[in-house]
Amino acid sequence: MLAWCAPLKKLADAAKCCESFISKVENDKASPSFTMFRRLTAIFGANVATLFAAGDEVGNIVLHPGGRPVILTDLIPYSHSYLLQGNIHHIATGGGSDGNIGHSGEEVGYVLDGEIELIVDGRRYRAKAGDSFHFRSELPHGYRNIGNKAARVIWINTPPTF
Repeated sequence: MLAWCAPLKKLADAAKCCESFISKVENDKASPSFTMFRRLTAIFGANVATLFAAGDEVGNIVLHPGGRPVILTDLIPYSHSYLLQGNIHHIATGGGSDGNIGHSGEEVGYVLDGEIELIVDGRRYRAKAGDSFHFRSELPHGYRNIGNKAARVIWINTPPTF
């Protein structure tokens, strides 16, 4: 194996995926699930929101569609000086978190469209448009779209710290 490939293998091993997947993500040929994205950022001692963080100065309080970063979610402004991070999850039919997530803090959400199954500490909950949820982030949690159309969920949480 060439010496330059070693860092890619190390990253893939740490993220519990294959090198070809990391290469595809790097070359915009594949998109990681939200869980994989969180796993990758954790390896670098960051969290998803920090990759798109604004400076610590108070700036735009309201951001309009098209004026905020979009990855797998619409991100709500985040800075290291904030206690919360938020986003609008866009979850395709059959899509989800691809496993459980857990970290310190709290989660609160509101389903705008569609229907999801929220799994918290091994228990399954159904939430449809108009439903809200709240739980401790330390509990293993994940979600999936169980409806027949895309779901959108406003999701606010205490960002993981590394």
